[in-house]
Parts: sequence; structure tokens; C-alpha cells
Amino acid sequence: MTTEAGLRPFGSGRPVSLFTLGTMRSVESVAQMGAVLTAALAAGINHLETAPAYGPAESFLGIVLAELEARNSQQRRELVLTSKLLPGLSLAEGKEQLAGLLRRLRIQRLDNLAVHGLNLSEHLDWALHGPGRELLAWALGEGLVGQVGFSSHGSTELITEALASGRFSFCSLHLHLFDQERIPLARAALADGLGVMAISPADKGGRLYAPPAELLADCAPYAPLELAYRFLLDQGISTLSLGAEQPGDLTWAAALAGPSALREGWGQSSPGESWLNREHRAALVRLEAAGRERLGVERCGQCRACLPCPQGVPIPALLRLRNLAVGHGMTTFASERYNLIGRAGHWWEELNAEACQACGACLPRCPHELPIPALLADTHRRLSAAPRRRLWG
Repeated sequence: MTTEAGLRPFGSGRPVSLFTLGTMRSVESVAQMGAVLTAALAAGINHLETAPAYGPAESFLGIVLAELEARNSQQRRELVLTSKLLPGLSLAEGKEQLAGLLRRLRIQRLDNLAVHGLNLSEHLDWALHGPGRELLAWALGEGLVGQVGFSSHGSTELITEALASGRFSFCSLHLHLFDQERIPLARAALADGLGVMAISPADKGGRLYAPPAELLADCAPYAPLELAYRFLLDQGISTLSLGAEQPGDLTWAAALAGPSALREGWGQSSPGESWLNREHRAALVRLEAAGRERLGVERCGQCRACLPCPQGVPIPALLRLRNLAVGHGMTTFASERYNLIGRAGHWWEELNAEACQACGACLPRCPHELPIPALLADTHRRLSAAPRRRLWG
């Protein structure tokens, strides 16, 4: 569903553009933030997402927005702002941090406030029953925020519980062409009237801005990133976040938001039209078939029947990375993600394949009779490398 000017509903708040400008990478200077915002506006983006945890992003954005206000007040009024606060704050701390957030952005009211990283059960308890509940209610009651939501890197079960609480009007989730586990959650949330943002489908979705040769061949004649974007938009996802570092990072956002994208079978200009025409769908079928052929009988179907592991090994998540490396040549991305395990706190998995004790508990559960311990060992051999740190935090 779309509204005027190609915007999509976003919970109970103001409608947003197909793409969201994430500001976590535009933190080198005010000039960089300004250049990226200018490109975003030219690409038809009206939704900006930031957070105190993104270093100077809020301060830089506040300066740039003030300059835009002086230059074009109408264009500034059309922008929708989302920022976030980490869970676990006391009510007093939360009020103080929200005040600081508004001050840095140079605004009196924030359109959307999200709990940043609702990843653990204690985070959800904080938001639903603890100080977070008081904080969110106070912010809404005082008119300081338009609606409240959450972002989550947590389990499907935790996200399901959060969505079922009725407390939130929007959510930001990992929704990707190459990781579709949470797509049913997103569709259910959309059906319930919530706004849904996909977290970084270009980067977290597989470094699709720098695809390997195998993936390029698998998606031909389309770019992998175009297919990934079209797939998510076709699912009805409200908006796709794009953490741009330079104006050129917004090329596909501009292309898909432009008039040419609204030709028959190219864009959703009215109910019933699709972001995937016959040729796009055929390319997606070829993409999946190519991965299946390379993986052969070693392909993990991501059914999760192997869980729970007695040692707590996240078997499907690890074998998904192996699927990408072997099936589509996405070794660089898979290795990056694998080597963040245990080094990103509650933002990512805590145990890698070395935690497997080859106990065999998973073997009789696998409907494909995969040699799971051997595949986990192979995953570690393929992907293990020197430690890396997260972009922020």
C-alpha cells in the first residue's frame, strides 16, 4: 500500500519513503552529513534514522537540518525523524537522554522514538513492565514523540512477544533476501497496522553493494542489490534503511523511487501491482537454483528442527553463513559475520562452531540427514579469521 507521493504508512505516525537514510556512516564531518542528506532528498527520501549511539550523527544531523530549515522550510517540514534510546535506563536517565537527543537534533518533538536493540528478555521486560514503560508513556503523554517502537537483533520468539504486546507502533528488523526467517513476522505486523523497517538490506543483507562474481552471475541480468530491494518492497515492508557514507550509495534508492520504477511490473504505484515482474521472479528462481546446485546435499534448509542444541550452538545461523559462502560465493560477508560472533554482546550470536561437541543430538532431528557436526567444523575452517569490531558500540 502506498500513499501520496509514493510514501508508505508507518504505524500511527507520518508516512515514510520507500528508503530510509540511516546516519550511522555519515559521521566524519558535518559536510559529509550534508552531502548525503542532499542526495537523499534528491532520491525522494523523507525518513531519517539516527541514534545517540551513532557517535556525532545526531549533532551533525541537527546542524544540517537547521541549515535546510533556513534554506527550504517546506522541504524540512516534510522530513520524518526517528531516533532511539538503549534499554535499561532509569526513568530519570531516560528523560535526560531524551532531552539531550532533542537538543542535539534541534527539535522540540521527535516523530518516532524506538527502543534501540530490544534483544533480550530483560530488555522487553524493561519496556513493558519496568522504567521503560514509564519512560515511553511519559514521552508520548508529554507530546515529545509521535509514536514508539523498537529495533531488534533478538530471537524470533522475542520479537513475536514484543509485537504481540500491543505496546509498539513500529519495528525495525533484520529482513533480507538471504535471511527470510522474520519475513512472516513482518507481514503479520504490517497486517496489524504497524510500520516495519528493514535493517540495512544492502550491508547486513550480504554486502550486496560489493557482490562476488558468483552472485553477480546468479542474479544476472539484474544487480543483486536491486533484486534484494525489490523482494522486500514486494513483501510490503514499509521502508528499507540505507546507511549511506557518500551520495553514490543512494543510486539504487533514487532509481527505484523514480518515475521509471512505476512502469508496469516495476513499481507499486497502486494496489495489485508488484515490485517483481516476470523477469525479476525468474532471476530469483535462478538465484536459488544456483545456490542449491553448488551446495548439493549439504544445503541447510533452515528449518530449525536441529534446535535446541545442548551446547547452545546456533546451528541454523552458522549453516546459513556456510550456505552463502559455498552457495553464492559470499565468503567475505559470511566471514565478517562469523568473526563478530562472541564479540558483539547481545547484538549477535555468542557461540561459534567451535562450541559444537559433536554430541549428535541434532542428527536424528534433521529431515535432510545432514552431517551437522562435520558441516559446523567446515564452517569454522572456511570462515574463521582475525577478530573484527562492530561499526559502532
